[in-house]
Amino acid sequence: MIIENEWITVGLITSCHGINGQVKVKSLSDFDERFLKPGMRWLQKENEPPSKIKLLSGFKQPGKETFIVKLQGINTRNHAERMKKFKILVKTDKLPKLKKEEFHLLELLNLEVKTLENNELKTIGKVINLENEKNNLLVIELFKNQKEVFIPFVKEIVPSVDIKNNFIIINPPNGLLEL
Repeated sequence: MIIENEWITVGLITSCHGINGQVKVKSLSDFDERFLKPGMRWLQKENEPPSKIKLLSGFKQPGKETFIVKLQGINTRNHAERMKKFKILVKTDKLPKLKKEEFHLLELLNLEVKTLENNELKTIGKVINLENEKNNLLVIELFKNQKEVFIPFVKEIVPSVDIKNNFIIINPPNGLLEL
């Protein structure tokens, strides 16, 4: 479920690039235009309030999920170095509209987690968080022991997402829920 008017992280500044103040951004978004199209963006350092900055230009590094972007007022390598670990944010009310079968990762929060056992769906937990700095992982709290487990969000393990009925079905490999 997406809470209106909340901030979500769509990118992370990982390092500087070159000597003219460009920064390297790791995308946490499926929407490349967030790092390519000039316009206003929001940056946040740790838990400070977000601040507005203008994105002047950007390009995607071939074969990677990283972008090189130029931000207004960041003109030296030293200044770009200080931008490392800043988050690029958007408001949830600015999320793009999706096609019928698509969903935003945030919509997975609080969904029930079910497994198929003996041709019956059994509810085993709920999605309590998302980890997506390096990979898309669902953090699931198991009802039986309140233990948190990390489930890779891949089709082989999460074959079904039903946003309308508030659940996902997982097919975990043996031992994954016992880790």
